[in-house]
Amino acid sequence: MTPDFAIAFAEKALFTALLVSAPMLVAALVVGVVISLLQAITQLQEMTLAFVPKIVAVFVAALVALPWMTETLMHFARESFDAVLALVR
Repeated sequence: MTPDFAIAFAEKALFTALLVSAPMLVAALVVGVVISLLQAITQLQEMTLAFVPKIVAVFVAALVALPWMTETLMHFARESFDAVLALVR
């Protein structure tokens, strides 16, 4: 294993992790901004009002994106196994 291969593999792994977590992060970000705006407009500063909708949004985003996330992770795993087999040969 060369240093270039290790760096490329780590880069691909980090990019895949970022890509797979993006739907939940974006959902939490959007819901957080909307709730913050509503709290600022109404001056209602309740912590559960900000926390519970984010949990629900992340859960729904995970359910909706689960098939795509699974496919992305399976593709990464296939590429990783192929790369390891190429190194062995």
